[in-house]
Amino acid sequence: MIGMNASTGRTISGAAHLSQSVGIILSTPKSIRVKRRPFGSDLPSLVDAIGNRENLARIYAAVATALMTWEPRLVLESVTFDSAAMTSGEFSDGRLRVIIKGYEVTNGTRVPVRAAVAIEGSQ
Repeated sequence: MIGMNASTGRTISGAAHLSQSVGIILSTPKSIRVKRRPFGSDLPSLVDAIGNRENLARIYAAVATALMTWEPRLVLESVTFDSAAMTSGEFSDGRLRVIIKGYEVTNGTRVPVRAAVAIEGSQ
């Protein structure tokens, strides 16, 4: 798939386009897009939560659900967090860095995809 680079305005394709798409999906709160209310994820609303096991499970679920719904090209393999972001059971500074690993199938070949997305909580 070919699209537009959000930073430069030039064309973008392949794994770079998929990584950009993942970032947009995860950083967009649900109901914020006027003509596409269901688009996005619950992740931005969970960033300010305490980093306990229950909330981490919610975060994993929010990431997986959003990507399975909005990015059919991606086969999700793992979701991890930047360990430096966790300080005493909380996400420092209301920021969460999510690292997504997976692959897409292009012409019958698995192409690895890795995306790191920084999400900021509400202020």
